[in-house]
Amino acid sequence: MPSSWSSRREVSPETSRLIIERAHDELVGGNAVDARLAQIRGLVRDSWRRSLAHLVGAEGLPPLDLTDDELDAYRSAHPLAGAMDMIRGLLQPDADAGVVVAVGDATGRLLWVEGDRRVRTLTGDMGFVAGANWSEEVVGTSAPGTALALGRSVQIHGAEHFNRLVQPWSCTAAPVHDPETRRLLGVIDVTGGPEAATPQAQLLVDATARAVEGELLVARLRARAAATAPIAVGRATSRGAARAPESATLRVLGRDRALLEVTGPTRETTSELSGRHAEILLMLAVHRQGLSAERLTELIYGTDAGEGSLRPEMVRLRKVLERLAPHLVPTSRPYRLPAELHTDASQVVSLLDRGAHRVALAAYRGPVLPESTAPGVEEFRDSVRLALREALMSEASVDVLLAYTDTTDGAEDADVLRLALRMLPVRSPRRAGLVARLEKLDS
Repeated sequence: MPSSWSSRREVSPETSRLIIERAHDELVGGNAVDARLAQIRGLVRDSWRRSLAHLVGAEGLPPLDLTDDELDAYRSAHPLAGAMDMIRGLLQPDADAGVVVAVGDATGRLLWVEGDRRVRTLTGDMGFVAGANWSEEVVGTSAPGTALALGRSVQIHGAEHFNRLVQPWSCTAAPVHDPETRRLLGVIDVTGGPEAATPQAQLLVDATARAVEGELLVARLRARAAATAPIAVGRATSRGAARAPESATLRVLGRDRALLEVTGPTRETTSELSGRHAEILLMLAVHRQGLSAERLTELIYGTDAGEGSLRPEMVRLRKVLERLAPHLVPTSRPYRLPAELHTDASQVVSLLDRGAHRVALAAYRGPVLPESTAPGVEEFRDSVRLALREALMSEASVDVLLAYTDTTDGAEDADVLRLALRMLPVRSPRRAGLVARLEKLDS
C-alpha cells in the first residue's frame, strides 16, 4: 500500500486506523521491521522513530513548564502576543466551532489554548493546556511538536499520534518564523475531530501563519519609520538585563511536613519545614493581601488562642526564611509575603479552571497537610478537595472519573461511584467492580 495519506484513504477509515494502531504497537514494542510500518506515512513513521529515540512514553501527560504567573509574563512579552487577535479572527470566529486553537513558542510550550469550551475540556484531560510542553521530544508525534521539528506545516490524524491519550484527536499545525531572519518563533495549531485535519484546514492554518509573519514585518517597519531617537534607544538597550528574581513553591499536597522549593539564577534548593511553619506560610500564600496578627492567629491556632501564641513562631519562621528564601521573609502589620509563593494545591485548582482535569488529578498528591488541625488549613484543604470533586463530576471524562475513584478521596465517595457507573458502557468490564464497591459502602 502506498505510504501517502491520500492513497491510504482508498481503504476504509476503520481499516486504516487499525493498520496504524497495530504498526504503532509493533514499533513501541520493539519490532522496528514489522511490515505494517511500510504502510504508514513516512512523515509519521520518522516521527515515531524520533519519539522512541527521545524515550517518549506511549502514554502519559506532558509536563507543565510554566506556572500561571510565569505564563502571563512570558506570553505578554512573546513576539506572537500582538498577533493573537488576528489568529482568533482567522481561526476561531465561532466560539462553538468544535475545535481548539493553540499557539505555542519555538520550544513547543503552549501559550494560548482557546476555542470551543466542550472540546477544550476534553483535550484538557490529555494535558493540552497553556503552559504544557507539546514538543516532539516530550509527547512524541503531534501536529504542533512535529511541525516545529520539521519547520513546516503538518497534519496528524487520530491514531498517527505517538501518545495513545491523544489518538482520539486530529490536528493541523504550522510554524511561524521571523519574517526577516527566518528564526523560528512559534507554532499555530488547530485540534479537534477529523475536520481539524482536512486539506482545507491545512490551507487555512498555513495562510494564518503567513499572515502573522506579514503582520510582524509591517509592524516592525512602522516602528523603524517612527523611531526618532536611535541613540537614546541604543543607550537603553545596552544596559545589562536585570537579574531574574527567585521563585518559590510550597508543596503541601499529601504531606504533613511541607517542602519549600526555591529556584533562582544561581541555585535550586528544597527544604522541609516544620508543621507549624508550613501552616503559617500556606495561610500567607493563600491570603496574598495580608493578614492581621489576630486573624492569622485564628487561622493557625483557633479563636481561643491569644496573639502571644503566634509571635514567637513568627520569629523562628523569619530566621528560617532568612536562610532559605530571604525574599519571602514576611512583613508585619499586616503579616504579608513580599513576594509570591506558589503552592502545588493552588496549581491543581488552576489546572481545573483550564479544563485540564486529567493533569489536575495527576498533580493532586493527596489532601493539603492532612494531619494539620489549623482551622485555616482545614478550610483550604476542604476547598481544594471540593473543587476537584465538583469539576470532575461535572465535566471530566469517564476515564478521568474512574481514575479519581482509585484515589483516597474518591474511593469511598458513593456519588462519584454511581456517576462513573452511569457513564460506563453497558458491557464495560469496569462495571462489576464499581457495583461491588457500592454494595460494600451501602452495607
